[in-house]
Amino acid sequence: MPFQLISHISRYTQPIASVDSNSPTLSRTLTLRGAVALNMLDMIGVGPFITLPLILAAMGGPQAMLGWIFGALLALCDGLVWAELGAAMPHAGGSYEFLRRIYPGGTGKFLAFLFIFQLTFSAPLSVASGCIGLSQYATYLFPSLAAHTVTHSLQLAGYSAAISVGPATLVAIVTVLLAVFLLYRKLAGIQRLSLLMSGIVLLTIAWILVAGLTHAHWHQAFTFPAGAFTLSPAFFTGLGSAMLIATYDYWGYYNVTFLGGEVKDPARTIPRAILISIVCVAGIYLLMNVTILAVLPWQPLLGVQNLDARRAIISLFMETAYGPHLGPALGKLAAVLVMLTAFASVFSLLLGYSRIPYAAARDGNYFRPFGRLHPTKHFPHVSLLTLGAAAIVFCFFSLKDVIAALVVLRILLQFLMQHVGVLYLRRSQPDLKRPFRLWLYPLPPLAALAGFLFILISRPNFERELLFAAFLMLVGTLIYFLRSRLRRSDLSHPRHSL
Repeated sequence: MPFQLISHISRYTQPIASVDSNSPTLSRTLTLRGAVALNMLDMIGVGPFITLPLILAAMGGPQAMLGWIFGALLALCDGLVWAELGAAMPHAGGSYEFLRRIYPGGTGKFLAFLFIFQLTFSAPLSVASGCIGLSQYATYLFPSLAAHTVTHSLQLAGYSAAISVGPATLVAIVTVLLAVFLLYRKLAGIQRLSLLMSGIVLLTIAWILVAGLTHAHWHQAFTFPAGAFTLSPAFFTGLGSAMLIATYDYWGYYNVTFLGGEVKDPARTIPRAILISIVCVAGIYLLMNVTILAVLPWQPLLGVQNLDARRAIISLFMETAYGPHLGPALGKLAAVLVMLTAFASVFSLLLGYSRIPYAAARDGNYFRPFGRLHPTKHFPHVSLLTLGAAAIVFCFFSLKDVIAALVVLRILLQFLMQHVGVLYLRRSQPDLKRPFRLWLYPLPPLAALAGFLFILISRPNFERELLFAAFLMLVGTLIYFLRSRLRRSDLSHPRHSL
């Protein structure tokens, strides 16, 4: 049967000659329930199950919970920006569509391309982080995986990173391959699978909370070291590091905007899905981490001495809570559930991010193959396969380096442009239809800008990630203008254009 033009996807994106008029379009089948499930799968990945020791080490004690609290407030301010933009421009691609529409003429097109270019790195980094975390819990079940994995140090132009090669790395790679295989189908089937995965996630969280509440020593969770709240330079440096990790753990509430072209009643569903996800996950995180610290003494979790705690803190938590008889078996069961949770996050990430290069290619602002939908299953298969392949490469890096590079890159080349953009858009297009208007304007975007800038410059050795982001920005800029020049000189041969 014939399919409609790409204008059916976005009333703002004009159909282009390079897009086949017989190509299929996306269907609006994603409900509020499905959107919240996908967002929460994206948010509750491996992060909260593996980053608690890192957050504690950042501030030297349980006062690091401030990182979770301020991270939640930052997520709420940021989420309001996403909610307004997502409701006003509910089309496939999320930030790509926002940047292209917000900024005028060539500027918007350039920034949108730059966002897609950084996504080539940041999306696979995000996927790889979940796969690496999953593989670390696998080493708890099978210690030989870690014993035969070798780590090397990579030095390149002042940038150092840890590279791991071995069976644990293979587990991470297989995780990517399995997620791609399961996503190679229609969205309707994916919604059912995501709801099943979200049930596993919530079951794991519920078990942690029950175990913590029934075995808690509450004074332990609130035993702070001397000078814990002294407002010294070290306090703010530690807070910046803790907020960076918390930001990584919270991110994902905006996943629904990447699927904007497939959301039912987007003007109501997108803002609700974003805000519901943030509130629910923030409450879960805070309660979960307090109960863990009420069972596990926090002192041994500082630094990097306790390798088991760093790799599988939830399994160690279960061992401690249930004692020597039931503890080891339940610790292994917890590792399996956390691995399933991590996989669910990888699944959701690949689903959402694969739609962004698709939207850019349909708009003529990215490489043509990314604009193809599968001829029978109607999903962007080229984009999915490309991001999956890149994620496999990043599975060789350490979790710490992956998280730092991901957060800094995403802040500089996406979030800051978007927050400045929502302020600019209010002035430049005051008559734009906004089904949802962010509360207390302009405080949320200004607070989010301040929070993200604090994270960027308050951490030790923050220059390393900034240099990496600046390098990618320069390369992306050169590619954009070279590509534009080649396209102008090759208009008579459109099939060969980039």
